Amino acid sequence: MTEKVPLKETALNAERIARIGREVHAVCPKFDADAFVTSVMADLPRLELSARIARTSEGLHTYLPVTGSQALDVLLRSLPPTPEAAGVPNDFGLHTYSPHSHFVARYLRTGEYLDQALAALARLTRYFSAEVAARHFLNDFPEETMKAVDAWARDEDHRTRRLASEATRPLLPCAPRTSLPADAALPVLEQLYSDSSTYVRTSVANHLHDLSDTQPDLVLATLQRWKDCGRTADKHFAFIARQALRSRLKKGWPAAYAFLGYSHDAPIDLSPLTLERTELTNGDTLSFSATLTTTAAAPVHVMFVISSTTPTGKPREKVYFLLRGTAEPHSELQLTKDHVLRSTATAKLTPGAYSIALQVNGRRFPAAAFTVLTP
Repeated sequence: MTEKVPLKETALNAERIARIGREVHAVCPKFDADAFVTSVMADLPRLELSARIARTSEGLHTYLPVTGSQALDVLLRSLPPTPEAAGVPNDFGLHTYSPHSHFVARYLRTGEYLDQALAALARLTRYFSAEVAARHFLNDFPEETMKAVDAWARDEDHRTRRLASEATRPLLPCAPRTSLPADAALPVLEQLYSDSSTYVRTSVANHLHDLSDTQPDLVLATLQRWKDCGRTADKHFAFIARQALRSRLKKGWPAAYAFLGYSHDAPIDLSPLTLERTELTNGDTLSFSATLTTTAAAPVHVMFVISSTTPTGKPREKVYFLLRGTAEPHSELQLTKDHVLRSTATAKLTPGAYSIALQVNGRRFPAAAFTVLTP
């Protein structure tokens, strides 16, 4: 098996640091590209990704012969003319340019340079997504930055429009929290939920998902309003709604299921859950099956829930999607799955007692027990 290369090694490495040096030197001959590369690379191998971005940004600041708006001008002129010319492979961008927006947030986050800095982020996000940098401005200059966010939402480039939604997410992963009220960006989402870009609509869905953590009723009301407006294609709206409500679906919230057309009280019955094996180890496959029947046609949304305890004795549940479909009356719907049990970066599979249950339209059915053995 080929060993997976860590993201930090491909995102910012010697080749990409040298490329940054060449591009900056090409527009600013007084920039000592060799010294920049040597200095940054002396530290880079021992650093994780976020620290690599910061260290590269620091190196740019150290070796650029100018500061402030002049330094920003150099960085912007060093960019290839378009993201495509830069070899940016997707909408999210190329990590080569992640230090550039970090530089803006670190060295130009002042009232003097505010307008220039925010305009720069709108451009830089097309080369590498700049939402983390933008959040620092939201904290220090919330009113001014929200005005820029409103303009970003109307930009001709979909990557900049997406920045308006992504930068203002209440719970953006791996990013500083903002002091904004959780629903502060709802007017921005109103502008963006019917956007022509999947990249933008996905961000809107994830933004609403964040908001559902604390204000689920507001999320449902917002989705209902959007549905009633009919501004977006049914399949696009269905995607936004499912993504926005996904955690509430896992929790079995009846209102979320009802909004998506799944009756919590549908006349369904489920046979006892059958496990192929009840003793497994890390890396084994948990195979299970059950039969669903109904007395009337019913849309069904099925998940399975694996329950256990953490090494400290706290209860833990992991909820997984199984299927969406329609159960027909007096016809058996087979529910089967082969699920590999393995430790992940965020959850270690520990030996002990486990159980698995099926959840249909938010209703939890009786569980079946199994054991994870010590290897």
